[in-house]
Amino acid sequence: MLLAIPLILLQTGTTDLQISLTTEFSERRQIFLWIASFASFAVKVPMVPVHIWSPEAHVEAPTAGSVILAGILLKLGTYGFLRFSIPMFPEATLRSTPFIYTPNRSILRRFAYSPVAHMNLVTIGMFSPNIQGIGGSIPPMSSHGPVPPALFLCVGVLYDRHKTRLVRYYGGSVSTMPNLSTIFFSSTLANMSSPGTSSFIGEFPILVGAFQRNSLVATLAALGMILGAAYSLWLYNRAVSGNLKPDFLHKFSDPNGREVSIFIPFLVGVVRMGVHPKCSRTACIHPSVT
Repeated sequence: MLLAIPLILLQTGTTDLQISLTTEFSERRQIFLWIASFASFAVKVPMVPVHIWSPEAHVEAPTAGSVILAGILLKLGTYGFLRFSIPMFPEATLRSTPFIYTPNRSILRRFAYSPVAHMNLVTIGMFSPNIQGIGGSIPPMSSHGPVPPALFLCVGVLYDRHKTRLVRYYGGSVSTMPNLSTIFFSSTLANMSSPGTSSFIGEFPILVGAFQRNSLVATLAALGMILGAAYSLWLYNRAVSGNLKPDFLHKFSDPNGREVSIFIPFLVGVVRMGVHPKCSRTACIHPSVT
């Protein structure tokens, strides 16, 4: 971006985004500027193979840091694609679409890969390019606000009791922590993009748009969603089901009222966007999509 912005300034004479969007760049310059902007946004998404930093950041950060990272910061990359790269460099975007389409033991690290998968699916829809793919990529960006943070908060509650994030020490929480198990399961359903949740309303149109562009990539993406759902259920089962170890029995206590109140806004947002999709498709987004 530090290379792209000065070049845009030299040609347009301003850094105003609205004026820059009306400027016609030569094809060669479009390609160079697109690569420069794409490199920075791809790291922020994060896209494979520049995604390694995200799971590491989630593992090292406290629960609050993981919530902010997953709920806010990871969406900046796809927002940059939508507002900057695609409308400013349309020809370079069309030429680069085929390249975009080539796509632990710690429970926190395992959940940290889930936002990476969802945001890469958003990128597939955004570079479809058609109204179904681009329009479908917007709701998952909104859904990414409540869903991953709710999962990381569940892991934070478990860590507060166990003082470890290793999955092998978990299990049996469903009998001693029923409220957390219910919240955890609801968050897992949302992470699986189940119907009625905020993730479903966007990822299904993304697949429709991807099938119009490349049926092979769309099939692989659909298969990835199925495997991701199975993986989420398996991880939930490992975390809360099974036999409770006697050594950890005294450490278990269901979330108190303060902890439950933190989850309520996230779960309400997931259900509201799932049953009333218009609340995740604001009017200011439609001009960019059309």
